[in-house]
Amino acid sequence: MTIHRVVILRHGESEWNKQNRFTGWTDVDLTAKGRQEAIQAAKLLAASGFHFDFACTSVLKRSIHTLWQVLDELDLCWLPTQADWRLNERHYGALEGLNKAETAERFGPQIVKQWRRSYRTYPPALAIEDQRYPGHDRRYRALSASELPLTESLEATVQRVIAFWHQEITQRLLSHQRILLVSHANAIRALMTYFDAISNDHLSELYIPTGVPLIYEFDDQLKPINHYYLGDRDDIAARISKVKAQAFNRQ
Repeated sequence: MTIHRVVILRHGESEWNKQNRFTGWTDVDLTAKGRQEAIQAAKLLAASGFHFDFACTSVLKRSIHTLWQVLDELDLCWLPTQADWRLNERHYGALEGLNKAETAERFGPQIVKQWRRSYRTYPPALAIEDQRYPGHDRRYRALSASELPLTESLEATVQRVIAFWHQEITQRLLSHQRILLVSHANAIRALMTYFDAISNDHLSELYIPTGVPLIYEFDDQLKPINHYYLGDRDDIAARISKVKAQAFNRQ
């Protein structure tokens, strides 16, 4: 049996991660810590002997710059890459840019928790005139009106991410290409939910640390047979616990 591997990496810490803001499709960059996380991820991949034939990312700079840092560290700047909006973070609508703790104080923690964690609930939508609406951004000019979100549920995010997986990744895996995918927390949750048949109710309970390579292994029918993080297990467990605690405290 041939084992097909995909390395999945959440971007490094961003400026709005640090400021506890809803980010979504807003294009904010990495912090200095985030850039170091990307470099450390590359060092882990090199030490474990990983090689790549293709890389993909969202069209948001925190993901793109993470990929650039990794490829530069691995001396793979020549690698074929694809940036695709379907790997973007979930669009948080009118919540984008707001501080999460302040939003919970304003609307109530239960309502905000439902906006964030319910599978089918949409956060408050943007108006088309709002400058945060993706239709004003030229990188999305080829998208149809139905593809340009005013807000997104977790369900809508899952649908576009899985469509990308089937249309752009599966055939490459079957052709034995080694793939690096750099994206965002909710996009990665969508993939993990699909791979491991996790119920919708448990989707939001998946906590993805920034800048830690997640390896998925598949059989010849692209059924997942194993997944694991690279790096020190105790350190990774501590980072995931920290993310969980932060998520609880910020609701």
